[in-house]
Amino acid sequence: MAPVQIVVVEDESITAKAIQKRLMSMGYAVPAVTASGEDAIKKVATTRPDLVLMDIVLKGAMDGVEAADYIRAHFRIPVVYLTAYADEHTLERAKLSEPFGYILKPFEEKELYTTIEMALYKHQMERKLLASERWLATTLKSIGDAVITTNEHGSVTFMNPMAEVLTGWQREEALGHHWGDVLKIVDQTRRTLGEDLVVKALQDGVPGGLTNHILAAKDGTETPIDDSIAPIRDDQGDTTGVVVVFRDISQRRRAEEEREQLILKLQDALANVKTLSGLLPICATCKKIRDDKGYWNQVEAYIQARSEAQFTHGICPECLKKHYPAYYKDG
Repeated sequence: MAPVQIVVVEDESITAKAIQKRLMSMGYAVPAVTASGEDAIKKVATTRPDLVLMDIVLKGAMDGVEAADYIRAHFRIPVVYLTAYADEHTLERAKLSEPFGYILKPFEEKELYTTIEMALYKHQMERKLLASERWLATTLKSIGDAVITTNEHGSVTFMNPMAEVLTGWQREEALGHHWGDVLKIVDQTRRTLGEDLVVKALQDGVPGGLTNHILAAKDGTETPIDDSIAPIRDDQGDTTGVVVVFRDISQRRRAEEEREQLILKLQDALANVKTLSGLLPICATCKKIRDDKGYWNQVEAYIQARSEAQFTHGICPECLKKHYPAYYKDG
């Protein structure tokens, strides 16, 4: 394994050489030693070390705090201060640059080693956390569901692109607003919903959800949605906010309506499945009808077997006149 690379920034040359010697005796590599903040930035840019030991008072226009600010912002490299100054003003300025350690001169070798190792470990954990946060943010931005999170007061702390699309709110303008301003959920009667569920999630830690309701966007556009609301808890189990996940169910709603229409059409088709159609072969003499097996049947029997028609029997005027003239009356 390659040794840890540490750049030393110290304006006292004798002190700088002593620090370099100590570091090398502890197994670290020192690719550069410099006395000014401006040169420290150049050395860091070219060597890309694992850590920077930075004195606060330096030669040149830029002091150690300013140099540390720049290095952390542009290179994400941890900085540990080595300084003889411990006054409140210096400490406050140093804290703003988010150092990974602060060692007062004179110091012991063990103290230096411990601070460096803790700074390296802290930086490694910070990088892992940052990578995890980026992975999570990328995942939330990529999924098809809309996601909104709030803090314990109900103020919006995050929303992904799909949430922006459905609510009509841009993330930047929504952050800090109460969730109820951004996420307006109503039922079919336009009664506002969701507040009780969010309050329960925040106060009681009880998850909940709504099904087949309507989201009213900022511009008045309405979208049918399903959603779920769950509390966000910290390591101690305390509720620190809620996450609301919801999805557009417009396509599902249309599919359900189309399915209902199809079912109705199928029911109509089944009701009419026995309706006779097409050419029917009927004997011109006996008036019998030929079935699909070639047998000749009475028309009445044929129709009854192939439809739901019912028959009643009577006698037409022509047959009455021909067969029962005594009962026939003209007109």
